[in-house]
Amino acid sequence: MRKQKILVIGLFIIAFMWIMHTLSKNFMVDPNFEKFLKKKDEIISNPTVWAVMLRIHIVLAVIALLTGPVGMMKGLRNKRLLFHRYNGRIYILSIVFNFIPGIYVSLFATGGWLSTIGFFILNTLWLITTVLGYKFIKRKDIVRHSQWITRSFFLSFANTIIYIIVAVTHNGLNLSYGFAYTIAVWLSWIINLTIAEIVIKKKSLA
Repeated sequence: MRKQKILVIGLFIIAFMWIMHTLSKNFMVDPNFEKFLKKKDEIISNPTVWAVMLRIHIVLAVIALLTGPVGMMKGLRNKRLLFHRYNGRIYILSIVFNFIPGIYVSLFATGGWLSTIGFFILNTLWLITTVLGYKFIKRKDIVRHSQWITRSFFLSFANTIIYIIVAVTHNGLNLSYGFAYTIAVWLSWIINLTIAEIVIKKKSLA
């Protein structure tokens, strides 16, 4: 139980730091996404719509990253069940409403159609795992609810993994930015789901 608590606290700290980084970069340092647009392989036909959808995508992802770790805190869940339920509803809705903006911005992903397909899979898995988590808690199946929400929770960190992999492969290994980004997109959901399965297995053994 102590290891689980340390894991949740660690993920909460990572989520908070990533949120601060994302908000400052996209809403203060580069609010018009000029640096981001320069890395695109093709010109976006309607940059205004793209920017609006990207901002919605970012804000909803931030909400998921804020509410996700809170929902994983067992002590808070046991003592404040009503708060846990409302926090969970906000988490679920932030992901459900993020599906369309996520798919839209994926159409213009750096790296071309391979990145787009990778993002399609990521967004679909994020939505499905979240909806299944909600479905099982409505059936009062706490075990399977916990398993699916754990998968959803780790997929919420996909963008963090993408950033790390791009930094390593592009800056460290000198791969082209587009190729590094494509690799990162695919590895983000593969790595995160693998970690989720390890956590689920350890919890079931415990």
